[in-house]
Amino acid sequence: MLKANYEANVKDLERMKKIVESVQAEIEQSQGHVLSLKALKDLEELERLSRRVRDRMKRH
Repeated sequence: MLKANYEANVKDLERMKKIVESVQAEIEQSQGHVLSLKALKDLEELERLSRRVRDRMKRH
């Protein structure tokens, strides 16, 4: 169980890293004025993933 949680956390954290890099590139490209819908959806996914990782960490 712990190993499965660890592997899931690593996978989610890797996905979070990719999302952050994508949103950061988008912000730099738009110079911070307006975010696209894709960037907003990515930020929502980032929030969802971070909650999921946090919840897994709290359980153990």
